Amino acid sequence: MSVSSTDQFVVSENNEDNELVNQVSEETADTTTDTTDTTPEITFADLGLPEGVVRKLAQNGVTTPFPIQAATIPDALAGKDILGRGRTGSGKTLSFGLPTLATLAGGRTEKKRPRAVILTPTRELAMQVADALQPYGDVLGLKMKVVCGGTSMGNQIYALERGVDILVATPGRLRDIINRGACSLEDVQIAVLDEADQMSDLGFLPEVTELLDQVPAGGQRMLFSATMENEISTLVKRYLTDPVTHEVDSAQGNVTTMSHHILIVKPKDKAPVTAAIASRKGRTIIFVRTQLGADRIAEQLRDAGVKADALHGGMTQGARTRTLADFKDGYVNALVATDVAARGIHVDGIDLVLNVDPAGDHKDYLHRAGRTARAGRTGTVVSLSLPHQRRQIFRLMEDAGVDAGRHIINSGTAFEPEVAEITGARSMTEVQAESAGNAAQQAEREVAQLTKELERAQRRAVELREEADRLVVRAARERGDDPETAVAEAAAATEAAVEATEQQPAAEAPVRQESASYERPRQQRDERGNYERRDRRDERPSGGFRRDDRRDDRRDGDRGGRSF
Repeated sequence: MSVSSTDQFVVSENNEDNELVNQVSEETADTTTDTTDTTPEITFADLGLPEGVVRKLAQNGVTTPFPIQAATIPDALAGKDILGRGRTGSGKTLSFGLPTLATLAGGRTEKKRPRAVILTPTRELAMQVADALQPYGDVLGLKMKVVCGGTSMGNQIYALERGVDILVATPGRLRDIINRGACSLEDVQIAVLDEADQMSDLGFLPEVTELLDQVPAGGQRMLFSATMENEISTLVKRYLTDPVTHEVDSAQGNVTTMSHHILIVKPKDKAPVTAAIASRKGRTIIFVRTQLGADRIAEQLRDAGVKADALHGGMTQGARTRTLADFKDGYVNALVATDVAARGIHVDGIDLVLNVDPAGDHKDYLHRAGRTARAGRTGTVVSLSLPHQRRQIFRLMEDAGVDAGRHIINSGTAFEPEVAEITGARSMTEVQAESAGNAAQQAEREVAQLTKELERAQRRAVELREEADRLVVRAARERGDDPETAVAEAAAATEAAVEATEQQPAAEAPVRQESASYERPRQQRDERGNYERRDRRDERPSGGFRRDDRRDDRRDGDRGGRSF
């Protein structure tokens, strides 16, 4: 079956931080509304940013702004409220981050009273936003701190007590810190809400409104969202004053570099097909519904020889950070993730997304698909469907605005040429052969290492023997004995000691057996089921008396001679 052509779409971006550093070599999509008049020749120096920030951008290879940056930064520097919408890789982080840094430069921050707050829906996104902006904040002498769950609240409170200019936070943790009296938003001049639609999906809007109500009126507000649904529109009307709108593509725009496919499999074939696809070369994100499912599938993939790991909200933040770092560094090729955990993932080079479990709705599907085909790169989104899930997934694709190719995987086949053509899947025999080859190489390296250690030990033994012979000769001369005879006697004693050491395990075996038979009577119980401790005393040699026995006798004496 040939791969059918598909309509493409764009998804909202969760994390643009690392992509922004490499945006010089990336092509951007056509823009709409306020960005249409932006010319490619414009540079960051023309936008009014501080010279130090422009110089740092150039050092990072960022010289030409994305369209949304070129349109948003001047308005943000002018203090206007901003309403932004952008697709994957559109550069929203620098769009609101650089003007915020420039506005706060040179000001003074009181303890526990930040002057800017950036709210994000997930921990990973908060960390990545801070990582993207920190180099430019350092140039301007501004302090930045991430406040999110899963990390030490004590460290966050300590940083606030010393003074933080910009706070990048998740709503729940920031509210907890404020309730403890460790932070106040009364001095906030700029409030940014990043990925507002995800805030709504995750149910964070009550916390968001509670926090924004604490921000003094008259300051600057910037809101970025992929969609403008009812709840988001309410936020805009309530907190933004005459906002300037900038948009780069819609959430369901066309992305010609992304293809979508549905593989219809029978239940017994789902696990083998998943393993065959996950064993492909390159980075793959696998989406499941539950945390237990993520752990289970990751373990199954590892058993099949795939370098896989799980990422979900049930893990500690440290474990999540390490897993994501291993995935970025290439130690893990397949990342099995839940929807919530993956909303903050930004990893370059992900060219396939595999949906083992169907997404909850079309927005979740768009967020999942957004992990690939980022900033003009190619990517593939594959969804596995059991026969009874076909209508649900077809409707999901329709709501998401995509036309996916449909393919039926023959029963009993874990690997097909068609699947390989679409996904780059490899046969399990090939994966197992590669795994066995890697294990053999590791064993060979261990043998080589042990051989080197043995050679070093042998050389050391020769050196020590020569030194011992020299000392024996010196000692013999001091005593007036024959040196050669002394050396011969020392060598004979050494050989005898070595032979005794080699024969010792065999000689000890009968002793251990005898000891075991000697101990057996101690394990017998009396009529009440207690061990007979009297046997242990009776079997001791005459005159033997241990400290434990004296202590037991004293206890018996304290109890009036009664025994228990």
